[in-house]
Amino acid sequence: MTYFLFIFLGFILGSTLFAYWIPRLFFNTDITKSSDDHNPGVANAYMQAGFVAGTLSLLFELLKGAVPVFFASRILDRDSLLFALVMAAPVFGHAFPFFQKERGGKAIAVSFGVMIGLFPEVHPLFGLIFYYILFSLVITLRPHSFRSVITYGLFTLTVFLLVSVNSMRLGCFIISAIVIYRHVIRYHDEALQVLLFGKYPLFHRS
Repeated sequence: MTYFLFIFLGFILGSTLFAYWIPRLFFNTDITKSSDDHNPGVANAYMQAGFVAGTLSLLFELLKGAVPVFFASRILDRDSLLFALVMAAPVFGHAFPFFQKERGGKAIAVSFGVMIGLFPEVHPLFGLIFYYILFSLVITLRPHSFRSVITYGLFTLTVFLLVSVNSMRLGCFIISAIVIYRHVIRYHDEALQVLLFGKYPLFHRS
């Protein structure tokens, strides 16, 4: 029952779209209406509502993934496969929110939060950071949906290679599947680009 309590808690926290509610309640901005992709995410909170709103949104989106996973990992057996569902619950809640089913987000910030909650296991977090930096600054992949699909695919492979705990492997796999799905359904036939350091074209497909 304790596993399911943490799964439920994670899902409810995940379903609370802080990046949507903080700009709307405190900065009078509906980021889903003022942005091009209508995504209730941290990037739009920064771009549409400003630095303070974006930073608060980022903090709470990270916390809603980190807090339930961090405390669950200290109370529950991390080797149980049910722990994978504890990891995935905040991400699933953000992507398919109970309170606003039509407003599900791409779940990137909350998935980073879940990786933070796994501390002292840091391989998943560092792997996700590494691939986002690699494909944002060095080998730049565009559009963002393309970058995220490649990032989470390679992240999952890295976790399977470096992390020995099967529940964490499964949790990261489920999280990646959710994030990739949310990005694939938001893809609208944008041109695919690969650039070196964001400037020098290596590949382009219209």
